[in-house]
Amino acid sequence: MWPDSEQTQELMAQAKEGDQVAVNRLFERHREAVRRMISLRMDRRMQQRVDASDIVQDVLIDANRRLAEYLEDPAMPFHLWLRQMAQDRLIDAHRRHRVAAKRSVDREQRLVARHHLDQSTLELAAQLCAGGKTPAAAAEWNELQVLFRAALDQLDEHDREVVLMRHFEKLSNSEVAEALGLSPPAASMRYLRAVRRLREILASEQSSYR
Repeated sequence: MWPDSEQTQELMAQAKEGDQVAVNRLFERHREAVRRMISLRMDRRMQQRVDASDIVQDVLIDANRRLAEYLEDPAMPFHLWLRQMAQDRLIDAHRRHRVAAKRSVDREQRLVARHHLDQSTLELAAQLCAGGKTPAAAAEWNELQVLFRAALDQLDEHDREVVLMRHFEKLSNSEVAEALGLSPPAASMRYLRAVRRLREILASEQSSYR
């Protein structure tokens, strides 16, 4: 999901030298990944009032303002720095939404945005489902999506987040660890726990779906 790091490094070096074209290219090549990262986590009812692209634009404006400072001391990879700002902006947007709506979004049903799940995520769902399902036929593919989304909705916040990071954002374990402020072994254990819980929920969902 996130752009190639080698080209990002090249653009960062050019941006540090004051190349505004490189700055623009750096942000534009990350725009879609930031949008997807935000869209995955936006509350469904909030999506009716707020466009993810508006939040993305705010993130990129803020990132542009802070870029020179970051380039002087890049404490983390660029995409993790960018997604951290996106996460902060999303939290703020949810908070404003709760105030504006005069009700708590936390009481609403929290669902992963209904984007089409990619092949690797559906293959994970197939592996976790009992009976060795394979996402080959269209009907089975659709069933997998229904089961997997329902199972994701039932995970607690920490478990759901690590699954989103690993299988939707395609972050490595070391990147997840850095983003969450964990050691790599702790991040790996959290992921394994989440997958184990996901398998249990999928088994239950699959049984009731039949």
